[in-house]
Amino acid sequence: MYRMSLAANATFAALFGISLIGFLATYIFTRRGVAFTVAFVAGVILEILGYAGRLMSWKNQWDENGFLMQICCLTIAPAFLAAGIYLCLRRIVYVFGPENSWIRPEMYTRIFIPCDVISLVLQAVGGAMASIASHNGESVETGDNIMIAGLAFQVATLLVFMACSLDFAIRVYNRSRKLGSSAFDQSDLARKTRNSWLFKGLLGALALSTICIFWRSVFRVAELSGGWEGELMGRQDLFIGFEGVMIVVACFALNVFHPSVCFKEMMEGAGGFGKKGRVGGKKTGQNHHETVVIDAAGGKSEGNSDGDMTA
Repeated sequence: MYRMSLAANATFAALFGISLIGFLATYIFTRRGVAFTVAFVAGVILEILGYAGRLMSWKNQWDENGFLMQICCLTIAPAFLAAGIYLCLRRIVYVFGPENSWIRPEMYTRIFIPCDVISLVLQAVGGAMASIASHNGESVETGDNIMIAGLAFQVATLLVFMACSLDFAIRVYNRSRKLGSSAFDQSDLARKTRNSWLFKGLLGALALSTICIFWRSVFRVAELSGGWEGELMGRQDLFIGFEGVMIVVACFALNVFHPSVCFKEMMEGAGGFGKKGRVGGKKTGQNHHETVVIDAAGGKSEGNSDGDMTA
């Protein structure tokens, strides 16, 4: 066990505080992307609590409350951030046109969000069991193993998500070479979104954030797998670099290129969680049994809905 770095942990707590203000302010001004905002706000709050726990441990490294706070909060926080990222792929598919995807756009959300929930539940249950065992002076091995299983499942989910994203990017590239601009959705709103530098920046920010969360999750699996007396658990420099820095970069990338700003009107209606429909007055996908119409000014009229919430 090492002595916590006051400077590093205070810096991370402050940076996540700034990020939290950024996500809340963006939602207040745009009133878009409720689900994305909830996911990232929850994740960032847990990061702040986790680093508050590490600061408590700096004052007294045997402080049980500080130790349990950092272990539980910092372990599960990125699962919320990953959920926010998963919500964005479906919208990106609608911007380019659902015909470029091998599965219906809504399936990305319906596959990856439940997987993220599973990993979150495993990590939370494992953390709770380890906390209770530690408090009672018992072995924390069972709780640790469940946490590791949750993290490993998160790594697997992120890996599949990155593979699906890459596959979609390749399909878009190949169809654009063959068909030109006709390969994409031709609505005014979709064209305007695709051509904006903000949207292009968002694509890069999402890629960077996904890689950072993936890298961090791989590190935490390796760290926890080595046990509390393992070599990685005693390396504060690696924790700072692969946990703190990776998640700060993931959050700030999407503070700067926030989906609610970069997607604008496309954050609502078509492309939302559980909704299919039209963008710019034209259908954007196949098998559309409902009519959710968004014009270039952001107006919306709805027909049938499958009842899920809008991201």
